[in-house]
Amino acid sequence: MKKSKMLFIALAWLTAGLAHGAAQPAPTATKQERSCHLPGATEALRCVSLTVPLDYARPAAGSLKLHVAVAPAFRQGTRNDPLFVLAGGPGQAGSDVLMLLPAALDKVRATRDIVFIDQRGTGLSGKLSCESKPEHELMGEEQLEEELRACIRASKAPFAAYTTAAAARDLEQVRGALGYGKVNVWGGSYGTRLAQAYARAYPASVRTLVLDGVAAPEQVIPAGGRDGQAALDGLFAQCARDAACNKAFPQLRAEFDALVTKLEGGGIRLSLPDPRTAQQVDFSLTLPRFLGTVHNILYSPADARRLPFLIHSASRGRWQPFIARQNLAGDFGGDASMAMLLHFAVVCAEDVPRMTPELLKSDDAVLTRPLAEKIPALCKTVNVPPVPFAAPSRIEAPALLLSGALDPVTPPHRAASAARHMARAQQVVVANAGHGVSQLGCAPRLLREFLDRPEQKLDSACLNDIPAPTFQLGAAGPQP
Repeated sequence: MKKSKMLFIALAWLTAGLAHGAAQPAPTATKQERSCHLPGATEALRCVSLTVPLDYARPAAGSLKLHVAVAPAFRQGTRNDPLFVLAGGPGQAGSDVLMLLPAALDKVRATRDIVFIDQRGTGLSGKLSCESKPEHELMGEEQLEEELRACIRASKAPFAAYTTAAAARDLEQVRGALGYGKVNVWGGSYGTRLAQAYARAYPASVRTLVLDGVAAPEQVIPAGGRDGQAALDGLFAQCARDAACNKAFPQLRAEFDALVTKLEGGGIRLSLPDPRTAQQVDFSLTLPRFLGTVHNILYSPADARRLPFLIHSASRGRWQPFIARQNLAGDFGGDASMAMLLHFAVVCAEDVPRMTPELLKSDDAVLTRPLAEKIPALCKTVNVPPVPFAAPSRIEAPALLLSGALDPVTPPHRAASAARHMARAQQVVVANAGHGVSQLGCAPRLLREFLDRPEQKLDSACLNDIPAPTFQLGAAGPQP
């Protein structure tokens, strides 16, 4: 998932409970089709533009165009149960994750169309975004917040129309317009929340669910401090057990704590060559940016194994490696970044109303505290009405739940909680995986096996063969 630098790198994906009601008939979507070439795909795809109501309760309020990209099955005419792909965020578009085609979905595509859907407000479906600029890296927190508030105030989008429930209704419009019967749905990260909402609203339309990085219905993020802290503590423990890592960084946790304490005092003024331009720049590294970068790194085990080296270097005053890694999370190309306003439209309506003082106190952790403290105030600027939480109904469709044991945002206990509301769920936990499993090891084959025979118990033992990455001990990179 790509992330915007508009506020903090810690604004990764957020998940929460699903508010849904009885599905209501909607006007038939009108569509236009063309052949297209999109970044991330090596061949021509079939791109479809669907016109759907902006507000399903008030069809006269206007419309928006949904963008859908179809990768046709290699063997045409074999099946009519495609795989719908729902990206994360909220704010990421299906067209942003086309790299899943070769990385995870080639085997599935042998007999099924793969359908990438740009959720309303993302990608080519009327993206609601803020401009991301290189100078944001040099701004202080107050300046960044004011930039974001100005972007929110300038938007004319009716944020209340961009809910998860509305996006689920869009999926049903896509299914009908493309002439499919029952569909399989793959969701990653926030996409698992949308997938569950769709399965509950339209149970007759869903054949199976594949959920990777599973959001539990009751989950409220950014109240995810314990999950993030557990991932960080786990990394420190792994380094302590690894002879080479422990020898290189014997005081790792103390070094991290000392950096946090120092940054709590108002930040650190740095003068460094810009990793992109080599120009000398002066800026302040603040605690939110530091913690946001650490949290971001924990998403990927391979990336996380670099963190001890980055922390140790920073503790000795050598900040260049850490800042270079921080800048990787910023994307100043505009179109490739997250749809930040869509992100806030969903989170401010569906998550923040449930961020009670009691919840924040029980889930407090240093890693996510700055975000948890900032986002409610920002939501006042968004001014979107809250979406009431509804107790999750039972999902009858067979579901495959994939979890990485090292995931800092959707660890296995979140999938286990979601599975309690599913009649036929199989949960697979991968020991050496983080946030995202579908592209690893034998997982692409297992996805095809599950979709072909969803009632059969999946033998996932081959995922135990995925090795743990090695730690980076010096500037030359990870150990061989």
